[in-house]
Amino acid sequence: MTVFQRLHMPSLGGATEWLNSEPLGPAELRDHVVLVNFWTLTCINWLRQEPYVRAWSQAYRDDGLVVIGVHTPEFSFEHDIELVRRATKERGIDYPVAVDNDYGIWSAFDNHYWPALYFVDREGIVRDQHFGEGRYEESERVIQDLLGIERELVPVVGLGVEAEADWDHLRTPETYLGYGRGERFASPDGAAPNEARAYGLPERLRSNHWALAGEWTIGREQVVLDQAGGSIAFRFHARDAHLVLSPGAREAIPFRVLLDGEAPGPSHGVDVDEDGNGLLGDGRLYQLVREHDAVRKRTLEITFHGPGAEAYVFTFG
Repeated sequence: MTVFQRLHMPSLGGATEWLNSEPLGPAELRDHVVLVNFWTLTCINWLRQEPYVRAWSQAYRDDGLVVIGVHTPEFSFEHDIELVRRATKERGIDYPVAVDNDYGIWSAFDNHYWPALYFVDREGIVRDQHFGEGRYEESERVIQDLLGIERELVPVVGLGVEAEADWDHLRTPETYLGYGRGERFASPDGAAPNEARAYGLPERLRSNHWALAGEWTIGREQVVLDQAGGSIAFRFHARDAHLVLSPGAREAIPFRVLLDGEAPGPSHGVDVDEDGNGLLGDGRLYQLVREHDAVRKRTLEITFHGPGAEAYVFTFG
């Protein structure tokens, strides 16, 4: 177990709403071991961690473990409580979720990461913490130690967007598209923040770079398509390619994905068919590519058949 300054578990009173539970506080949590998990619904790192947190909740709740998810939004559209409800249902989360739209719990814990785990003993003392993916065996052993039990670890296999990344072949980093954190933008003449303008693709897209084609506005958080037919291209090296998307205030927006200029076929992600067709229906992370053969450099191009599409961040696995 990690050694660090022992602190009492901060208050959960900053929650703006609770899902799957009435509000929880010291009285309700007394004599329980508590695992607090900070997440946001579009975070690929949380999505790949979540099968483990789900499994621990189910395996150890009768031993006295209470898992509490804290949903603190990263992007503006993630404040929508209905999207949080939907993500909770789709991921099969049956443990309590504190909705932290005002960052009250985030600030109380002085947290800075998605995902983040805080391990709290029966006396309400934070005994361990972990940020990001991984360290699953050690984390489960911490839970067992705090519960005073010892048994075989729970078998966990992530599927779909929850599948563990192919770390041996992953060569492309997470890439934000808004000008606040954007980098490696390759459209000729560069970006014009907060200005509607036409963009084009370069003659050659370098590895780990991206570009726009069509009429777009580049905002702080995201790029927004102003006219139908615009596209985003990315040259990547990974097994999986994902993009956080939202239709904004629009109805569902059809889109199509091409890989190296062709339909993806068996390399399509869970949100795209073999011809590359998909539908942007709500704000979330979309898996566009899932490679089953040898992982290599590929060029992805996604074209939207309606205006209003918002794109936030590419993630890879």
